[in-house]
This record gives sequence, C-alpha cells and structure tokens, in this order.
Amino acid sequence: MKPDLQQKFNELFNQPATAHFFAPGRINLIGEHIDYNGGLVLPASITFGTDLLIAENKEGIFRFRSLDFEDQLDIPLQEKYEKQGKEWFNYPLGVMQQFLLHQKPMKGLDMLFSGDVPVGSGLSSSASIEIVAAFAFNETFKSDFTKLELVQISKKVENDFIGVNSGIMDQFAVAFGEKEKALKLNCDTLEYEIVDCRLNEYVLAIINTNKPRKLSESKYNERVEQCQAALKDLNKELHLPYLCGINTAIFNKYEHLISDEVVKKRARHVIEENDRVKEASIVLESGDLKKFGELLYASHASLKDLYEVTGKELDTIVDFCKTQPTVAGGRMTGAGFGGCAIALVEAKSFDDFSKKLIPYYTEKIGYAPAVYNSQIGDGVKKM
Repeated sequence: MKPDLQQKFNELFNQPATAHFFAPGRINLIGEHIDYNGGLVLPASITFGTDLLIAENKEGIFRFRSLDFEDQLDIPLQEKYEKQGKEWFNYPLGVMQQFLLHQKPMKGLDMLFSGDVPVGSGLSSSASIEIVAAFAFNETFKSDFTKLELVQISKKVENDFIGVNSGIMDQFAVAFGEKEKALKLNCDTLEYEIVDCRLNEYVLAIINTNKPRKLSESKYNERVEQCQAALKDLNKELHLPYLCGINTAIFNKYEHLISDEVVKKRARHVIEENDRVKEASIVLESGDLKKFGELLYASHASLKDLYEVTGKELDTIVDFCKTQPTVAGGRMTGAGFGGCAIALVEAKSFDDFSKKLIPYYTEKIGYAPAVYNSQIGDGVKKM
C-alpha cells in the first residue's frame, strides 16, 4: 500500500485503511467513432489510474474524500440516492445506488480516492472511478457480481445517474485490461479477444492537448445521424443491422446508393476504420510495430478528412510526430474535438520527443500540452 496514501487516510479518518484497490484509465489504440456502428475497438488500460483506500466505520456513514478535489461528502446509508450537482463523488455514489437497486447489503465506509488520470482528457477518469468503486464494494460486501456485471453497472451509472450517453468501451477496458495486452472488443455483442501488445523498444506517449474536451453534443449527434442515414441508403439493396456489417470492398460496390457526399465520407471512415482494427490486431500479434504506426497515422487522417473530428490542436501533434524518425505513428484518441493524442515513440528518445514537441505545439496553439510516458498496464485489481 502506498505509504503516503495510508498516512493521509489515517489523518482523515483516525483509523488505518484495511484495503487498497486500483483501476486504470484507458486509451483506445485504434477504432474511433465506430462503437455506435456495430464495429470493433482496440482499447488498452494504461498505467495511470485511480487508487481507492477503504475501511468500514461503525457509524453507518459513507465518507467520500479525494486528494484531487476539495469537494467531499458524508452521507448515511439510505434507500435511494440522487445526483448532487456535478461533483466527482457522484460516480461512486451512483455505484452505491446500483448496488442498492440490486438489493446488496452495505455498511458505512471511509473512502479515500487518489488519481493521476488527467480529468477531461478523454482517458476515462470517470470510468476509472466507477470501476474502482464497484470492484471495491463488490469485494468488501461480498456481493458476488461478476466483472462483466460490474462493467454493466458502471455503464448504467454513467448513463442513468450521471446522464452521459456513452458506450461501454471505457468501463470494459478499465475492468478487463491486462499488462501488455489490448482488447479487440465488439461493442455490440461484448465478445472480445485478447491481443498481444508488446511495445518492446517503444513507449506510448500520451499527449493532452489541454484544450477542454467539451464533446460537442450537437456535432456528436450529427455524426450519429449521418451514419444512420448512410445505413438507410445502403439498405435499399443490402440488409445490414450496422454500418460495420460490411467491409471496404463491399462498400466500394454500393457507395453509389448514398447520394449525400458528406454522409458518404462519414460511412467510409467508419467502414475503413473497422477494417483497420482487424489489421492492427494482426500486426500487433506479429510484433510489427512499424506497420501498426502506419495504421495509427491512417486512422488520424481518416478522422481528420472523412469524419472531421480532429481540430487544430490534435492535428498539430500528429503533424509534429511525422517529422520525428523516432516516432512510428500517432493519432487522436477518443471522441476528438480536443482531448488527447497518442504516439508510438522509441523509449530511449521519449525525453527528447517531449522537449521538442512542447515548444512546437506552444508556438502554434498558444499554450503548452502535457506529455505523459505510459505503458499498457493491468485492469482493476486489489493491491
């Protein structure tokens, strides 16, 4: 157990923590904006995440504290909880609500959360908090939920309690991630395969644009509607439940059915990106990181030119990556409109990469990015 966290826990609650849990953040290596089109994604858990220390108390009070936020909450056990403003503790509070809806017995807990996933970066700090809370409650109260059920509970928290209409990829990757592995996940069926993802002489540079990732609800919904329009046009002759029901070769034969050129571009991105996920899984298994890097660049180009969700900040990072011989590839990751990019950088050159990128980006954008060195780590676990 981290001694600084244990010491802080003692100071806050006048008792030692009895258990320590950890859940990571996540990145999506490739496969963007296809989760709502019945396609495949390739997420992985990272070595940044959320620690949670807990101990039962005798007062029947749930005490939420964080080293990252000033807001705190003390609340007794009750039959139902409501969302309270926009504070961070709504995520574990929502998990408690789900446990109560499933009639799981609970007792008062002292809880200390501490995370190093940048909030608003698109690396799933919220899913990390949800999953670590759900896993800790499940272990502490012997609730007998499976890991998949904890993922589904956490998604319901995000959708129903918090009010964010997100998919299941984030919680799934946070829960099921493995060191040096990626997950090829079908977001529709939740079937998945473990993909070897040994980075060898490379590391993952995670570059936060520091542009607040305020995912434009109107732009997001517009993309969803355009994909639905493309599917409707294609189904004049085909019978597809989702756009990703066909590959690029078949799309090329039937794209004439789509009259709107913008809608056609959106559909092309989705279908080609789904094919890239399949190819990326194969090249990662074979250890061909150079080819994987090329697929990262191709994914970003598609998101920029066909799906139009990148923006100046993300494009500036990827343009810089292309000038560096020590970088195999890079792309935006997440929904876009800000947030983060990833780059596959030679480990020995990471510091040099970071030192060069920061002034390059700052000159063009007007403020500095944050650059992190990450590996692919384990999913949720008890420490």
